[in-house]
Amino acid sequence: MSFLWGVMGGPSAGPQPSGAETIQKLCDRVASSTLLDDRRDAVRALKSLSKKYRLEVGTQAMEHLIHVLQTDRSDSEIIGYALDTLYNVISNDLEEEEQEENLTKVDDLGSQFTEIFIKQHENVTLLLTLVEEFDFHVRWPGVKLLTSLLKQQGPQVQQIILVSPMGVSRLMDLLADSREVIRNDGVLLLQQLTKSNAAIQKIVAFENAFERLLDIVTEEGNSDGGIVVEDCLLLLQNLLKNNNSNQNFFKEGSYIQRMKPWFEVGDDNCGWSAQKVTNLHLMLQLVRVLVSPTNPPGATSSCQKAVFHCGLLQQLCTILMATGVPADILTETINTVSEVIRGCQMNQDYFASVNAPSNPPRPAIVVLLMSMVNERQPFVLRCAVLYCFQCFLYKNQKGQGEIVSTLLPSTIDATGNSVSAGQLLCGGLFSTDSLSNWCAAVALAHALQENATLKEQLLRVQLATSIGNPPVSLLQQCTNILSQGSKVQTRVGLLMLLCTWLSNCSIAVTHFLHNPANIPFLTGQIAENLGEEEQLVQGLCALLLGISIYYNDNSLENYRKEKLKQLIEKRIGRENFIEKLGFISKHELYSRAAQKPQPGFSSPEHMMFDHEFTKLVKELEGVISKAIYKSSEEDKKEEEVKKTLEQHDNIVTQYKKVIREQDQELEELKQRITTLMSQNEQLQATVTQQVSQIQQHKDQYNLLKVQLGKDTQHHNSHGDTFQMNGIQTEEVSKLKEELEEWKNKHELLQGQIREKDFLIEKLKSSQLEIGTTELSSQSSRSGGLDHSNELQKELEMLRSQLQLQSAEISQLLIENQKLQVMNTTADPVLGDSGAIVTKSSELEGQLEQQIKELKSEVKALSEEKESLKQHLDSSSSTVAILQDEKIKLQQEVAESKKEQDDLLVLLADQDQKLSALKIKLKDLGVPVEDEDDIESGDQGDEDEDVEEEEQD
Repeated sequence: MSFLWGVMGGPSAGPQPSGAETIQKLCDRVASSTLLDDRRDAVRALKSLSKKYRLEVGTQAMEHLIHVLQTDRSDSEIIGYALDTLYNVISNDLEEEEQEENLTKVDDLGSQFTEIFIKQHENVTLLLTLVEEFDFHVRWPGVKLLTSLLKQQGPQVQQIILVSPMGVSRLMDLLADSREVIRNDGVLLLQQLTKSNAAIQKIVAFENAFERLLDIVTEEGNSDGGIVVEDCLLLLQNLLKNNNSNQNFFKEGSYIQRMKPWFEVGDDNCGWSAQKVTNLHLMLQLVRVLVSPTNPPGATSSCQKAVFHCGLLQQLCTILMATGVPADILTETINTVSEVIRGCQMNQDYFASVNAPSNPPRPAIVVLLMSMVNERQPFVLRCAVLYCFQCFLYKNQKGQGEIVSTLLPSTIDATGNSVSAGQLLCGGLFSTDSLSNWCAAVALAHALQENATLKEQLLRVQLATSIGNPPVSLLQQCTNILSQGSKVQTRVGLLMLLCTWLSNCSIAVTHFLHNPANIPFLTGQIAENLGEEEQLVQGLCALLLGISIYYNDNSLENYRKEKLKQLIEKRIGRENFIEKLGFISKHELYSRAAQKPQPGFSSPEHMMFDHEFTKLVKELEGVISKAIYKSSEEDKKEEEVKKTLEQHDNIVTQYKKVIREQDQELEELKQRITTLMSQNEQLQATVTQQVSQIQQHKDQYNLLKVQLGKDTQHHNSHGDTFQMNGIQTEEVSKLKEELEEWKNKHELLQGQIREKDFLIEKLKSSQLEIGTTELSSQSSRSGGLDHSNELQKELEMLRSQLQLQSAEISQLLIENQKLQVMNTTADPVLGDSGAIVTKSSELEGQLEQQIKELKSEVKALSEEKESLKQHLDSSSSTVAILQDEKIKLQQEVAESKKEQDDLLVLLADQDQKLSALKIKLKDLGVPVEDEDDIESGDQGDEDEDVEEEEQD
C-alpha cells in the first residue's frame, strides 16, 4: 500500500513514483484485485488523479473502468467513482485558467476519448441502463457522463441512443425525478440529445415532454424563475424549431394557451433581474418559433389564430404599450407581435384597434412610427418597428388603404391636434436623418405593394413645401429630393419607393414622365462613371428607367417606348445599361436582404435593401433586359398579342362565369330534385299509411256486418215462434203493404178528378165568354156541345170508380181492425207471447238503432275513403310532375355536358393555334406568359370564333 500513501500524500521513503507509474499501478490493482474494497479504493484514487492526469487516466484506465461498470453493478459506490472518473476524462469543463491555456488540446482530448468510448455501442447502452438506477450516486454521474458524450460526439451518440430499445424513453424519466439536481441535469441532457435530430425530437415530444417542461416552468415561477426556466425554454425551442410535426402537436395539445401567464407584466416594471430578462426573451422567441414566416403557411396561420383566441396577442400588445420595459425585451416583443400578425387579417385588424395609454389615446401604429422616425431611438428598435409595420401591411389591403387615406387631402385633420401615420411617414421621408428617410420610404412602399388602386390614389397627395409656393405632388417632391444629391441611403430608399410605385401602374409612369427633368436625370446618373458606392444608385436608376419603358402606355408623344429606347442607345448604350442594371442583384447587401423578411442589419450603414423589393427586382430584371432589345415592330406585335390575350381572357372569364352560373343552377336543381324526392317519399309513406287505415276500417266494417247478420237471424227465430189465430206476421205485413198500395191509388185518382174538375170549370168559363160575343157558326157550337158531353160522361165514370175504391178501402180498414182485435185477444196457450212481442219490439228498436249507427259509420268511412282516394290521386299527380321535372333536369344536365365537351374540343384546337403563336413570340424574343394564362386565352379565342360562326 506504499504507492497509495504516495498518491494520498502520506510519508514514504525513497524516490517518489511519477503520475503515469501510479496510474499504471492503480489500473493493475483494479484489474487484478479480488476484493471489492481494494478495487473501490483504486477507482477512487483514479478519480482523484483524473483531472490532473487526464491523458494518462484516459489512455490506461478507460478499459478497466468500463469493465468495472459491467461487473460491479451491485456496488453503487464503485460505479459512481467509475462514472465520475470517465466524466473527468471525457468532459472539457476544466478550470478557466487551464481552459484558456489548453483550449485546443482539451477539445481534442475530449473528442478522442469520446470516440474511443462510443466505438463499442454496448458502452452507451450500458450507460443508459445505469441511468435508470434510482441511486443518486449512480444516476447523477451517469447523466453528466452521457451529457458530455453528446457534447463531444452528438450525432453519433444520438444515433446509438435512437436505435437502442426504449433509449429515449429511459431518459425522459429523468424529468419526473423528485431530486431537482437530477431533474435539472436531465433537462440539460435532453437539450444535447434533441439538437438537430428531428426523429428524437418527435419521440421526446410524444413522451409528454411539453406537459412536463411547462409544469417545471410554472413551478419555478414562469419568467421570475431561475436558470432552470431558461434551460426548459431552450429545450422547448429545440423541440419546436423547424419541426412542423411537433409544432402541430404543441398547438393541438392546447399548450399555446398555457404560455399566456408567462407574459403577465405588472404596472411596476422597474428593476428587472438579468435572469428575468433572459427568460422573457426566450419566451418571446418561443412564440416566434411557432409563427415564423419560414414555417409552412398553413401551420403558421393556425398558430396565429390560436395565439389570438387564447388572448396571448392581447397580452403581448399590453407589454408593447407598457412603460418601464427594458429596451431589448421591448424590441423582441415588437418582433414577436410582427410575426403573430403577419398575413393574418384577424390579428392585423386587432392590432389596428390597439391604442396606447396616452392622453388623448393614440393608435399603437402611430406611436411605433414615431419611434421609427426618431433618430434618438436605438437602431435595433427602429428596425423592429419597421418590421412590425411591414408585417401589418403584408397581404392587408384594408390596412394599406387606411395608411394611404391619412395622406389624402379629404382625410387630413385640419386642426392639427392629432398626428396621423401618413404625416409621420412624410415627415420621416423628408427629414435630415438618412435612416429615417430610408425607413419611411420602405414603409410607404409596403403600403403600395401589389395595390394598383392605392398607387393611383397616392398621385393625388399634395405637399406644401414652403410659404407662398404652390403645393407639389408627393411624386414630384420625391424626384426633387433625389435630384438634389443627398446621401446614398436616402437616394436608395427613394428609388425603391419610386420603383415600387411605378411598377404595374401606367398612370403613375405617365405622371413621372410628365416631368421633363426626370428622364435626363436618370440617363445622366446611369451614364456617369462613378465609384463603387454610387454603383448601387446607378443600378436603381436603370431599374426605374426600365420600369418607365416597360409599363409605358405611350400616352406621351415625347416619351414613347421607342424614343426612350433610342435615348438609351445614344446616351448610355444597351450593354452598359444592362450592366448597370445587374449591379443590384450582384450586391452583397441585396443577397442578405433576400434571405428573410425581417431586416437583419448589423449597422445603419448596411440598411440598403428591403426583402419585398428584392422580389420585385428578381421579377423585373429579366423582363426589362428583353424589353430594351425589342424593336418597335416587336413592341407593336407584343401589344397586339397582349390585347388579344386580354380579349381572350375576358371571353374566357365570361365563359367561366357562365359555366359557374350553370354549375350553380345545376346544384340548385339537384337540391330541388333531392327535396322533391324526399317529399315524394314522405307522401308515398303517408299514402301507404292511409291505405292500411282504410283496410283496417274495411275489416271493422265487415266484422260489424257479420255481427249484424247474426243478430237479425236471432230476431227472426224469435218472431217465428208464435202465431195469431193461424195468421202469421208475414201475412199481416203483406196486408199492410196492400193497404198502402190502395191508399196510393186513391190519392192518384183524387188527383185525376181534381184535374178534370179544373178542366170543366175552364170549359164553362169559355162557353160564357162565347155567349156574350158574337155567335159562331152552328157547326162549331154543336162540336163544343159534343165535346162537353164526352167530358161529362168521363167524369161520371171516374166518380163511380172512386166510389168503388173508397168502398174497398173501407172494407180493408175494417178487416185490419178485426185482425188487431184478434191479435190482442189471442189464445191463452200463448200467454207469454205479449212479453215475447215486447222483447221482439225492443230488439227491433235496438237493431234499428245499431243499423242507423252502422249506416252512419259506413257513410263516414265512405267519405273518408273518397277523400283518401282524392289525396292519393293528387299525390300520384305530384309524383308524375316530379318525374317530368327530373327528366327535364337530366336532359339539361346532358345538354350542359355536351356544351362543355364542345368547349373542350374548341379549347384543344385553340391550344394548337396559341402554341404556334408562342413559338413565333419566342423567336421574336417576346416573354411568354405562363401555360395556364395561355390556355385560358386559347379558350376565349376559340369561343369567340364559335360565336361568330353561330351569328353567321
